[in-house]
Amino acid sequence: MLGSKLDIFNQQWIDVVFTGRNKNYGAYELRRDNGRNTRTALIIGVIVFVVLISANTIINTIAGFIPKAKEKVKITNVVLQPPPPDVKKPPPPPPPEPPKPKVDQVKFPPPVVKPDVEVKEKPPTIEELKVADPGQKNLKGDKDAAVTIDVPVGNSDAKVTEEDPNKIFTAVEKEPGFPGGLAAFGRYLEKNIHYPAVARENNTQGRVIVSFVCERDGSLTDVKVARGIGDGCDEEAVRVIKNSPKWTPGIQNGRPVRVQYSVPIAFTLSE
Repeated sequence: MLGSKLDIFNQQWIDVVFTGRNKNYGAYELRRDNGRNTRTALIIGVIVFVVLISANTIINTIAGFIPKAKEKVKITNVVLQPPPPDVKKPPPPPPPEPPKPKVDQVKFPPPVVKPDVEVKEKPPTIEELKVADPGQKNLKGDKDAAVTIDVPVGNSDAKVTEEDPNKIFTAVEKEPGFPGGLAAFGRYLEKNIHYPAVARENNTQGRVIVSFVCERDGSLTDVKVARGIGDGCDEEAVRVIKNSPKWTPGIQNGRPVRVQYSVPIAFTLSE
């Protein structure tokens, strides 16, 4: 008995302990139901633990299906373009003209008809013709005078002057041009333009507008930049135009004249 394991909750041991004692006091029932209560508490604890773990997993699963609140979207008013007109469909008829405003009308007196005798015009008399000036007077020439055709005829004092030869035209009948045409001018620029180093480093590209005066002999004067892009491109464009061969001059009224002209020169870096 001493070496054996003592189980104080064994029913036989409990009966021995409570022999002759009051079993309704409460201690007897606690010792008797201790095993059952322990098993019940253990089962309940396991169930609560499993429920808590499962609830966390379920909550995370449900949260994955619930869409997140969307961010605020900035609404921009979009102006819709009208649809293109249908070519096959005939255009709608024009709207009717609005009614013209009413204008007060003035009643004219009725015409009076007179007999032909009263309205017939009478020819002028000789006395009236002597006083009247019917037109220009006749000019008598000198039959013995030498015949010349390069002087004004009559007594007119009008002077015919030749147009100012130094006048600069902006529009003429025939524009000045590079000898050989635009293709030859493009080849000349491609061969003679040297891209400035500063413009190449700064990746400067664009068009330089150069204006000049094409003289009557085809030479170019007053060369200047009308619109530039900087970084040495403007100076290079002026240099190339100044070194250009003579152009075909502009023609006005069948003769060469001075013409104000301008050309674009493109500066492009090849990749």
